[in-house]
Amino acid sequence: MQEIIFVAGGVTAPRGFTANGVLCGIKKGRTVPDLALIFSEKQCTAAAVYTQNHVQAACIALTKAHLADGMAQAVVANSGNANACTGKQGAENAMRMAAATASALNIPVQDVAVCSTGVIGQQLPVEKIETNMQQLVSGLSKENHARAREAIMTTDTRYKECAVQFSLSGKTVTIGAMCKGSGMIHINMGTMLAFVTTDCAISRTMLDKALRESADATYNCVSVDGDTSTNDTLLLLANGMAGNAEIHCEGADYDAFLFALNTLNTVMAKKIAADGEGASRLVACTVSGAQDVKSARVLAKSVISSNLVKAAMFGSDANWGRILCALGYSGIPFASETASVAFASARNATCENHCGVENECAPSMRVEVFKNGVPLDFDEVLAKKILNSSVVHIFVDLCDGNAGGTAWGCDLTYDYVKINGDYRT
Repeated sequence: MQEIIFVAGGVTAPRGFTANGVLCGIKKGRTVPDLALIFSEKQCTAAAVYTQNHVQAACIALTKAHLADGMAQAVVANSGNANACTGKQGAENAMRMAAATASALNIPVQDVAVCSTGVIGQQLPVEKIETNMQQLVSGLSKENHARAREAIMTTDTRYKECAVQFSLSGKTVTIGAMCKGSGMIHINMGTMLAFVTTDCAISRTMLDKALRESADATYNCVSVDGDTSTNDTLLLLANGMAGNAEIHCEGADYDAFLFALNTLNTVMAKKIAADGEGASRLVACTVSGAQDVKSARVLAKSVISSNLVKAAMFGSDANWGRILCALGYSGIPFASETASVAFASARNATCENHCGVENECAPSMRVEVFKNGVPLDFDEVLAKKILNSSVVHIFVDLCDGNAGGTAWGCDLTYDYVKINGDYRT
């Protein structure tokens, strides 16, 4: 088993990366940083995946164009304003944001990726960003990842970051990340910005392949509310400063990098799900006994995306019929006559330094409610206790194959409506 070590530092943990965040006053009333910058002292190979929403923010088009050559050196991101559905001026503002960053860093504008998150349909006060850009660049440091991670938050209740180290070709390689996401989160990305940095030497082609494989297994297995945002961006930068032999094809080194990337991104995906708007608990669903991994993931996603399942989780109601219903409309055929369903709570412990949520992989209480297509006479008191935990795991066994998959979501609470009822104002 490959050894993965969790370390501090987030996006600045890898060699050559610094970050910072400053307050520009983009959205009235904010008192914490709202503009973030990540910078590599060396040009990086870059890969990204974006929202599947056909309505996309101006920054998406600009970043796609700038990353067309597979290279980047800086990422600038603001919160408080999505710069989406803002017409020609929105595109101009995104370019001004990139140009100001490039000028202050003395790098080509094509090497700057731009991201925004916040209210849709309002013009970005880009002059505030331009005014504060020199301050943002001057404060770049290893320590200021703490300001950067805060600057991208909107309705998030806590920051989300992680970093891991592993050995590759005798060299220590580090991967770091920070992300934001709490509402408008659904499969195939959601109001999510995720920035991943690494000092690994890896070709553009293999970096893109690893990112897409990892996104499918992690971020794309998350749903909070069924809404896919206009601004989602998952960006991975690799500057090669670890000094390992460059990964240019599949093999042992690629597998090691992908394993570490998946470990990191799984932690980040769970952090997003656990911090869903108004959420009181993380809900994970693992489907086993499926014919293939893709089918297992689709089935698991269908369960954690169901508003009826999410509402039952909020009410600590072991209404397993809603789970069977959600599996049934997933589009993946399966035999309910051989299926089984169980609920489990997590061990009352947190994963130090990285997970930030209870370890749902180590259940301390479990109750089977449906076995081989037959409902069971289960202990309702025990089930209530399990579902009242801060981390609830739903286990589904289809007995139809050897593949499995997990998806992560949260419960649906009254506070979700309160948060989104007046989000714009």
